[in-house]
Order: sequence, then C-alpha cells, then structure tokens
Amino acid sequence: MNLGPGHDPSWTQSVLRHLIDFWTQWLKGPIDIGLVLALTYMVLVIIGERRTLWMVRGLIILMLATTVSNSLDLRLLSFVLEKLVIGSAVTMAVILQSEFRRFLEQLGRGEIVQLFQPSRGAIPKTDSVLDEIVDAVKELSQNRTGALLILETGSPIDERDFSVPGVKLNGEVSKELLQTIFQTSTLLHDGAVLIRASRIVAAGVILPLSERTASRQLGTRHRAAMGITERVENCLCVVVSEETGSISLAERGTLNRPLTSSKLKELLEARFSQSVEREPVAPNLRRLGILSSRILALVSRFLRLPSSASGDKK
Repeated sequence: MNLGPGHDPSWTQSVLRHLIDFWTQWLKGPIDIGLVLALTYMVLVIIGERRTLWMVRGLIILMLATTVSNSLDLRLLSFVLEKLVIGSAVTMAVILQSEFRRFLEQLGRGEIVQLFQPSRGAIPKTDSVLDEIVDAVKELSQNRTGALLILETGSPIDERDFSVPGVKLNGEVSKELLQTIFQTSTLLHDGAVLIRASRIVAAGVILPLSERTASRQLGTRHRAAMGITERVENCLCVVVSEETGSISLAERGTLNRPLTSSKLKELLEARFSQSVEREPVAPNLRRLGILSSRILALVSRFLRLPSSASGDKK
C-alpha cells in the first residue's frame, strides 16, 4: 500500500537535503551579509563623532586584514592581527563605555527599533537662551549659590536615568527664574534643573552619583554631574560650587573646571552650534543603504537564475 510521499523516509530525507542545500547555497550568505550590514548601521547610528568613527574604521580594517591573512594561510600574521583586533576591541569598549552602556540598556529594555534610529545632533539654542543661562550661572557664582543645570544635547533624557524625576515646570529659560530656583529658601534648590531647548522642563531632579574616585574638593553636585553624564551621553551639566563659587562643565563623566563665565559661554556655543564636531552620519547611512540595496538586488538576481534556466530548458 502506498502511504504517500509524506510517509516515505527516503522522500523526507531528500526534502531535508534539498532544504539544507538551499540554505547553504542561497540563504546563508545573504542573511550573513544582511546581519553584518545591520550591525554596521547600528554602530554608525550609535556612534556619530568623527574621531570615534575613525576608530571604528580602523578596527574594521584590522578585521578585514585578519580575514584575508587567514584565507591566505599566513599563520604568523594572522596571530598578530588577531591579538591587535582583540586589544583594539577592549580599548574601544573602555573609551566608548557610555555608548556601550546605552546600547546594552536599550537592548535589555527591548527597544530594538530605537537602536536603528539615528540620534539627533545637538539641540540648537539661541544666543538669548545661552546668555540667560550664562548670566544666571555668573550671578550664582558671584553669590556662591550652589547650582546644577542639565542641558540636553540630543534626544530627551529618559526619566528612568534619574534617581528622582523632580517637579515639572515647563517654563521659559530666564536668568531670574534660574536664580530663584537655586535660592536656599526654595524647596527645589537641592536638586538639578533640566533644560530642554529653551524650556526649563523640571527642577529638583535628583541624579545618580558617579562611582569614580573624585577629588575631596568635589561635592555632591559635582559627583552628580559626573554620574548623569557617564550614564547619559546626550547631555551636559553646569555646576556652581556652593563653597567656592567655581564653575564647572561636565560631559561624558569628565569635569572641565574651573571656568570663567566667558569660557563657559564659549564652550556652550561651540557645543550647541550647528558646526559641532560630528561626522555627517546621514551620508554614511545613505551609502550603506545604497550598498545594501545593490547587494540585495544582486542576490535576488542570483536567486532568479535557477528558475530562468529551467524555463530555457523547457
């Protein structure tokens, strides 16, 4: 009795063999290339600074050289290049720890789509807004009134990065309002002020403290500024010391201090200007998109070859 092809072991094995051959010949390569392109795209999105991109390119060149040396069976050269790749990867992990932290946090939260969305550049602030901020910091410094300001430089900061989100204000940035908030008689003077574009979003924000070993001269505000800029890359923190009145600027966990009000304004203008030192990521992404489309077109053309050949035989 014929049980049909579904009950024939040899037929089942033949189908499995054809599926494995199809995967090996047609699917494995394109999927591998697609995953590499997706990973490259993700790296270009997460990392946008010119000097950082040069580092990534250098690592890619080393990896390509390692692959070529392996294919040519140059064992000694392959050994040296593999060690260089490992050392370079570890070095980049240390240098780009904030980017890797953000990548792992987004991955852990399941925010896969956000990983492929280009991060915005510095949010432009008008000269009047920067003048109001600098004038307020100058007055607070002269009066030795402690202050901590968070300036967003990209996409909005997730409130989960704060220890306490603070009190919503949504007020226009002004010297008078900033000075009032940080007066010791107010309830919000102990926390930080969050500034987004030209608006004061919240006050009384409590920030996570840095775990780095800091100088004894640095107080809680300085450690908080270092802590949030270590955790979040798209922000700056301006700190006014309550004891000395000195002005500091924190970025990526590093404090630039002491600063004069004119130097602070110069740094903020350079950071928020349209000519910020960033690699034009969009052209790179467009080139990557063009390359991936060409590869996909080539793969699809190859996939159509067997059917066309069989059509010619008929």
